[in-house]
Amino acid sequence: MASTRVYFEQGATSVFAVALDWPGWARRARTLDLALEELEAYRARYQRIVGGALTGDGFEIIGTVRGSPTTDYGAPSESGPWDDVAMTAPERTRHVRTLAKSWSYFDEIVAHAPAELRKGPRGGGRDRDKMIGHVREAERAYSSKIGTKIPTRTPWPEQREAIVATLRSGASTGPWSMRYAIRRIAWHVVDHAWEMEDKSS
Repeated sequence: MASTRVYFEQGATSVFAVALDWPGWARRARTLDLALEELEAYRARYQRIVGGALTGDGFEIIGTVRGSPTTDYGAPSESGPWDDVAMTAPERTRHVRTLAKSWSYFDEIVAHAPAELRKGPRGGGRDRDKMIGHVREAERAYSSKIGTKIPTRTPWPEQREAIVATLRSGASTGPWSMRYAIRRIAWHVVDHAWEMEDKSS
């Protein structure tokens, strides 16, 4: 089976290992090796989101991009030359479907999460409804990066439909490429789904 293509986003204090062809599968650690180990540690967990679609064995490192303060803060924020490669129609369809699976997974976690989530070691962190609002508003902000303006208070299903319509068109009129946009949106959804899942126990 083919290896999973992975790139690193390396900041001053943090490194993300990002699966290029599997939107949402990206993990952070202090070093390149540890980030790759963390990515592998989440393989089975990511598999539950995408189901039998996840294939491949091992990783193929395709490059490294310089990170930013946002990288060190905890979010992958930089694209690479691979994001300038136009997506084929089948590839775009698969990536958008993976994003939809990420949304479905998030919704499933939300449906079973308590209103009050377990706090971090210093008592920080959002409760369920605040996290939901954060994810929804972040998606609305992200939509402008591909040229889609979504009014405030747009119902979430309609917001998602608008994002999907733009992604399926293959024509971004914003600063983000389609490939990067799908990956960034899916990562944010999945990361918070896992956070909510972990803090529900």
